[in-house]
Amino acid sequence: MRVSVVDQKGKDTGRQVDLTKDVFGVDPNEHALYLDVKQYLAHQRQGTHKTKERAEIKGSTRKIKKQKGTGTARAGSIKNPLFRSGGRTFGPRVRSYNQKVNKNVKRLARKSALSLKLKNKSLTVVEDFDFDTPKTKSFTAVLNSLGVSDKKLLLVLGSSAKNVYLSARNLKGAEVVNDTELSTYKIVNAQHLILAESAVNSIISNLKNNKNS
Repeated sequence: MRVSVVDQKGKDTGRQVDLTKDVFGVDPNEHALYLDVKQYLAHQRQGTHKTKERAEIKGSTRKIKKQKGTGTARAGSIKNPLFRSGGRTFGPRVRSYNQKVNKNVKRLARKSALSLKLKNKSLTVVEDFDFDTPKTKSFTAVLNSLGVSDKKLLLVLGSSAKNVYLSARNLKGAEVVNDTELSTYKIVNAQHLILAESAVNSIISNLKNNKNS
């Protein structure tokens, strides 16, 4: 599939890139997408939540009242979870939320996400560009020229363009990443995907050669 390359002003450069069918034209696998996105979101959780149980709080272990004859339930410790400032029953503990997803599934998920973007005409290939100085105004002008300023977008760079990255930091609905940082979640989460011309071959190579999965 041949796709035209536009410049940062949105004009056709006359060049085209080949988006191979085995990466950008696969039959989308929704379950693979679900597993990969689920893993990404799970890995964002720190898992450092913790409450103290009755064995971990300070307090006397003396039996606080006699066993019978009080008219109330028996109680053997002030640390009882039923009492105020007692230990918590079945509270959260420190744990890892990491999940395992096979490399082939992750690769299929990424191909599915890219194929969906191309199928829905939510993908644009732009020639490589950079700014002399970091300016949000300059980046906004590029988005206006491409007609995607009102959409949540992801720009994938193939080479280092620090000023482009810095120019986009202040924009809530825009994210700039390198081709090595591309993930299924980032693709799915964006309404429009913009690929730098140099990033296309790198993405195809990574997904074909079983890298970065």
